[in-house]
Amino acid sequence: MRVVLQRVLQASVTVGDKVVGEIGPGVCLLVGISRDDTSEDMEYMAKKVLGIRVFDSSEKGSMWAKGVQDMGLEVLCVSQFTLYAKSTKGSKPDFHEAMKAGESRQYFDAFVQRLGQIYSPAKIATGEFGAMMRVSLVNDGPVTLQLDSRKFAYSERDTAVSAIAAAKDQRRQGFGQKQAQSNGDLQQPSKE
Repeated sequence: MRVVLQRVLQASVTVGDKVVGEIGPGVCLLVGISRDDTSEDMEYMAKKVLGIRVFDSSEKGSMWAKGVQDMGLEVLCVSQFTLYAKSTKGSKPDFHEAMKAGESRQYFDAFVQRLGQIYSPAKIATGEFGAMMRVSLVNDGPVTLQLDSRKFAYSERDTAVSAIAAAKDQRRQGFGQKQAQSNGDLQQPSKE
């Protein structure tokens, strides 16, 4: 699960001509859901976004002292499957890592509900899942963080892809040395 968190003075989501979600000071969350995400990813991210310290403390005079929940501020959640885009081949993004729409809608709704359970449903606003939305916000700071529930947990497929890439690099290096030897570019150290 990936979230782009922005500390905001205000934020809103418009669909067509209608504002479907808006908040005052708080955080705006662009929420991406992977096809591999589980309830553990959801729980981790819900606690992370509510607790991560992106606000200053006026009492202590310190920076990065409080989370959105500590401050009693609002949260705007916007579904954003494009956070799982891959653009390594060609110029068209590939979204196969994102969870399918029907399943993703249920997962997103459950995530929003979980935020409300941990914090307060009245403090949580959303966009409209699957709609063409216009998100407007005033970023405060600016403060923008990229959060990932699996930053250090790589799937077997990712490990296999990394191993294949490493093997290709080794072959390329070996090929380059063989080419240089056949062209006489590599000189043997002289024995003087």
